[in-house]
Amino acid sequence: MGQGEIDRLGLEAAIEQAIKSRSEGGIPIGSALVSPSGEIVARGHNLRVQCEDSTAHAETVCIRNAGRRRDWHTLTLVSTLSPCAMCSGTTVLHRIPRVVIGENTTFLGREDWMRAEGIAVVNLNDSRCVQMMREFIAARPELWDEDIGVPPKA
Repeated sequence: MGQGEIDRLGLEAAIEQAIKSRSEGGIPIGSALVSPSGEIVARGHNLRVQCEDSTAHAETVCIRNAGRRRDWHTLTLVSTLSPCAMCSGTTVLHRIPRVVIGENTTFLGREDWMRAEGIAVVNLNDSRCVQMMREFIAARPELWDEDIGVPPKA
């Protein structure tokens, strides 16, 4: 299985997680951790709303779901959206060498930081990911602002 096929497999798993979060009334962002052979070793979706936990972003939930591991340095983290500073920091901390994102049109996270730390960042520019986030942001702008740390308007 080639790297492009592995990336697509990871993105499909992440999109399934984003759809799951949306169906639970949460923010439609999903993530997956993928081994070099294409095995999905963990999945996660944004649980901020469902768990009332501001740190429960898709990537951190996915990494938490992976449990204790010693092979972080071999895995690829896949997310439907460009990872924020917290999720980028978690990726740096775990020395995950590769991040595949569905899109960064609706939100540009800290790709610059990950790249500065030597992490390969691949943007698949997936139209489904863009559409899902655009629809969510239009329908729930206050919840989106809360998720990305934008203070309420006075």
